[in-house]
Amino acid sequence: MKYDNLFYICTYLKIQSKMRDLVYGIQDLFENFLFVPFNMLKEMELENWWTANTVNWLFTIVGFIATYYWLKQIKLFNDEGTERDDVTAHSIFED
Repeated sequence: MKYDNLFYICTYLKIQSKMRDLVYGIQDLFENFLFVPFNMLKEMELENWWTANTVNWLFTIVGFIATYYWLKQIKLFNDEGTERDDVTAHSIFED
Protein backbone atom coordinates (compact mmCIF):
# COMPACT_ATOMS: atom_id res chain seq x y z
CA MET A 1 0.00 0.00 0.00
CA LYS A 2 2.81 2.41 0.84
CA TYR A 3 4.54 1.75 -2.44
CA ASP A 4 1.37 2.38 -4.47
CA ASN A 5 1.00 5.84 -2.97
CA LEU A 6 4.68 6.52 -3.51
CA PHE A 7 4.32 5.52 -7.17
CA TYR A 8 1.42 7.92 -7.67
CA ILE A 9 3.28 10.74 -5.92
CA CYS A 10 6.39 10.20 -8.05
CA THR A 11 4.29 10.05 -11.22
CA TYR A 12 2.46 13.23 -10.23
CA LEU A 13 5.72 15.04 -9.54
CA LYS A 14 7.16 13.99 -12.91
CA ILE A 15 4.06 15.22 -14.76
CA GLN A 16 4.04 18.43 -12.73
CA SER A 17 7.71 19.00 -13.56
CA LYS A 18 7.10 18.47 -17.29
CA MET A 19 4.11 20.82 -17.27
CA ARG A 20 6.13 23.45 -15.40
CA ASP A 21 8.89 23.15 -18.01
CA LEU A 22 6.31 23.53 -20.79
CA VAL A 23 4.80 26.66 -19.25
CA TYR A 24 8.21 28.21 -18.61
CA GLY A 25 9.21 27.35 -22.19
CA ILE A 26 6.15 29.18 -23.55
CA GLN A 27 6.97 32.14 -21.28
CA ASP A 28 10.53 32.19 -22.54
CA LEU A 29 9.38 32.05 -26.17
CA PHE A 30 7.08 35.03 -25.78
CA GLU A 31 9.29 37.21 -23.56
CA ASN A 32 12.62 36.65 -25.32
CA PHE A 33 11.56 36.20 -28.94
CA LEU A 34 8.03 37.21 -29.92
CA PHE A 35 7.73 40.42 -27.88
CA VAL A 36 11.14 41.83 -28.87
CA PRO A 37 9.70 44.10 -31.63
CA PHE A 38 7.08 45.46 -29.24
CA ASN A 39 9.72 46.11 -26.58
CA MET A 40 11.71 48.08 -29.17
CA LEU A 41 8.60 50.12 -30.01
CA LYS A 42 8.02 50.74 -26.30
CA GLU A 43 11.56 52.10 -25.90
CA MET A 44 11.20 54.20 -29.06
CA GLU A 45 8.12 55.99 -27.69
CA LEU A 46 10.20 58.49 -25.76
CA GLU A 47 11.98 59.54 -28.97
CA ASN A 48 9.15 59.62 -31.49
CA TRP A 49 5.53 58.93 -30.59
CA TRP A 50 4.32 58.63 -34.19
CA THR A 51 6.84 55.96 -35.11
CA ALA A 52 6.25 54.01 -31.91
CA ASN A 53 2.54 53.73 -32.70
CA THR A 54 2.94 52.39 -36.25
CA VAL A 55 1.19 49.13 -35.35
CA ASN A 56 -1.82 51.07 -34.05
CA TRP A 57 -1.91 53.19 -37.21
CA LEU A 58 -1.77 50.10 -39.43
CA PHE A 59 -4.67 48.46 -37.57
CA THR A 60 -6.68 51.69 -37.81
CA ILE A 61 -6.08 52.00 -41.55
CA VAL A 62 -7.01 48.35 -42.17
CA GLY A 63 -10.17 48.84 -40.10
CA PHE A 64 -11.20 51.89 -42.14
CA ILE A 65 -10.58 50.07 -45.43
CA ALA A 66 -12.61 47.04 -44.28
CA THR A 67 -15.48 49.27 -43.11
CA TYR A 68 -15.49 51.15 -46.43
CA TYR A 69 -15.56 47.88 -48.39
CA TRP A 70 -18.35 46.49 -46.22
CA LEU A 71 -20.50 49.62 -46.62
CA LYS A 72 -19.87 49.61 -50.38
CA GLN A 73 -21.06 45.99 -50.61
CA ILE A 74 -24.19 46.79 -48.56
CA LYS A 75 -25.02 49.66 -50.89
CA LEU A 76 -24.42 47.44 -53.94
CA PHE A 77 -26.84 44.78 -52.70
CA ASN A 78 -29.43 47.40 -51.69
CA ASP A 79 -29.25 49.05 -55.14
CA GLU A 80 -29.63 45.71 -56.95
CA GLY A 81 -32.53 44.69 -54.72
CA THR A 82 -31.12 41.18 -54.26
CA GLU A 83 -31.09 41.25 -50.47
CA ARG A 84 -34.04 39.63 -48.71
CA ASP A 85 -35.28 42.05 -46.10
CA ASP A 86 -38.54 40.41 -45.07
CA VAL A 87 -39.09 38.88 -41.65
CA THR A 88 -38.38 35.31 -42.84
CA ALA A 89 -34.99 36.22 -44.34
CA HIS A 90 -33.18 34.99 -41.22
CA SER A 91 -33.29 31.43 -39.92
CA ILE A 92 -34.09 32.46 -36.35
CA PHE A 93 -37.64 33.38 -37.41
CA GLU A 94 -38.32 30.20 -39.37
CA ASP A 95 -40.34 27.35 -37.87
